Amino acid sequence: MNIAIPVDETKTNVCASLGRAPYFMIINANTGEKTIIDNPAPAASGGAGIKAAQSVIDQNVKAILTPRCGMNAAEAFKAAGIALYQTVSESIDQSLAAFNKGDLVELQNIHPGFHGQGGK
Repeated sequence: MNIAIPVDETKTNVCASLGRAPYFMIINANTGEKTIIDNPAPAASGGAGIKAAQSVIDQNVKAILTPRCGMNAAEAFKAAGIALYQTVSESIDQSLAAFNKGDLVELQNIHPGFHGQGGK
C-alpha cells in the first residue's frame, strides 16, 4: 500500500497545503521506501487541488496524511477510494509513525478551497 504526504520545499516537513504543496512524498507501507514526486499544481491559477489529487491518485495511493484538504480534492480522493488522515505535526516521521500505530484520525478539515486566490 502506498501513502502520500504533501511536503514543503525542504522535503523534510509536512506542507500545510495539499493542493499547493511543492512535492508529495510517496511511502510504500510494506517496504518503507520513500519517493518524492513533484506536484504539478502549486503555481496553478486555479484547479490546484484537482491537479494535485490526480497526480497522487496516479501513484496508487490508498491513504493521504495531511493537515487539511480542499473540497474538490477531497471529493476526488473519495471517488478513488483514498482515505484522508489528519497529520499530528509538521514532522513527516511523527505523522507516519502515528499512522502506522493506527493513531491518526480521519481528516475533518475539509475547506471550500482557495478558488482564484492562489492558495492564500
